[in-house]
Amino acid sequence: MTDPIVRTHFDDSRVDAIFSVVDQSALPGAAVAVAIDGVPVYRRGFGLANMELPVQLAPGMRMRIGSTTKHFTALAYLLLCEEGRAGLDDSIGAHLPELHPASRNVTMRQLMGHTSGIRDAMAVSLATNGGPAPVSDADLLGYYTTIDDVDFAPGTSWSYNNGGYVLLTAAIERLTDERLDDVLRQRIFEPVGMFDTMLRRRDTDFVPNSATLHFRHPDGSFSRDYMGAEISGAGGIVSTMDDMLRWLRHMDKPTIGSAETWRVMREPHRLRNGSATVYGLGLVSAPYRGVETISHGGGVVAGNSQMIKVPAAGLDISIAVNRADVSAADLANQIIDACVEGLGPKVSEPLAARSGIFASAQGDRLIELLAHGDLQLLATDGGPPLPITADADGNLRLPEIMSFILQSARVHESCLVLTEFGNETRFDEIAPEPGASIADRAGHYASPGVGASASVTEDGDCRRLTIMGQNGTAFYDLMPITELIWKANAAGPFTMFGGTLVFAPDGQSFAFNLGRMKGIRFARSS
Repeated sequence: MTDPIVRTHFDDSRVDAIFSVVDQSALPGAAVAVAIDGVPVYRRGFGLANMELPVQLAPGMRMRIGSTTKHFTALAYLLLCEEGRAGLDDSIGAHLPELHPASRNVTMRQLMGHTSGIRDAMAVSLATNGGPAPVSDADLLGYYTTIDDVDFAPGTSWSYNNGGYVLLTAAIERLTDERLDDVLRQRIFEPVGMFDTMLRRRDTDFVPNSATLHFRHPDGSFSRDYMGAEISGAGGIVSTMDDMLRWLRHMDKPTIGSAETWRVMREPHRLRNGSATVYGLGLVSAPYRGVETISHGGGVVAGNSQMIKVPAAGLDISIAVNRADVSAADLANQIIDACVEGLGPKVSEPLAARSGIFASAQGDRLIELLAHGDLQLLATDGGPPLPITADADGNLRLPEIMSFILQSARVHESCLVLTEFGNETRFDEIAPEPGASIADRAGHYASPGVGASASVTEDGDCRRLTIMGQNGTAFYDLMPITELIWKANAAGPFTMFGGTLVFAPDGQSFAFNLGRMKGIRFARSS
């Protein structure tokens, strides 16, 4: 692909207008830094760093960057490869021999590119222990000694996998006999001059010059709710927007890492079916309105971030927000829209919104279409409904900020075909059964592979799934779709998490899906 001829015309007032949604002094907000050809041209903070204190956010304040951490962790491993201490196509079992055979043989390249197909231990923990449970990296690593199945064969599909980066963290620490915190600081952050950047594994400690995360509830109120899990190489870095501009400038002419290292970090993976992802090793290389970008966003429970480069325009953007209801990626795209001339058109064809529920032939996957006025929403496997648009061919697609997930759908009468990274799955429309009952499917179940037990109860219209994990307990309210398929909505502080529970026809087992985590099997124990 050849980029169109573009140039950046930066206008402070146009960017100020973009951030008007968070430009206030009573609620949390966003910090942003923008550079053109490596020179900062815009540095501002909007909203409060903490709702309890009259301190405004600023681009020099530490904020969570979430999964933007991943390319730093990948680079740390690749530096060891440059030294001959490891290989890109080593199996993870070569560094962590205690792993179960189901996970042991995937390669480090597949882990970093999300094509390994192994279970995501972080998702498993969230599903079985609940969000607030104090889970350590060692606890997460322990799952991979007992989990005996996979999501898909290595290299056959793509699925974002935080657990792969838990394994990557452990491999780096075994190889260096150092904590990842020190590896990143000594080998990457300090040499680049990122002295305010660090790995912060938990939100419950005190770190100077740090913004607080704010979770927003459906009623509009805010609370201080954090993930209880330790977060390391998958998403644990805090940084300032000033430091992130230094890093984005460094990416133009890297001194940390060889040219070959940076090439493979940016090179998308190719699956066995011939389809190419847009994900390399911790970096996304994808077009936005016809212009190539290099990016990686990061989401945490009560905030998110976006790091993005538009090389043809010499534009670097870093944004972090400390609230759950504002998208840094969307704000960054608006900056590109406002400041880059020569972009291609936004493609969004007219779409007649409709509602319907579609199930795969095995009944193990579910897609729901919801009409919300003129807006078409799509929810996959019980996850949150997302707005979708139609392209010129009539295919339903995710928002631009999620375009790195190569997923589309097309609907024909009572059938929906979902295409994910070149793999097609047919879903047939099903008739909801709002009066369905749990009936004799109530009882106790167990899933030895993830070390969890579960109970399914029904008391009138109150149906609940309770999962007792290794480190905590997760509660879900069940709502019927059919006698065998139930929506499972998380109860408690993290109500945005949801999934599906699918009973086997004989009532002796069920599969639990929570977002990307699919088909955790529970068999009846009593």
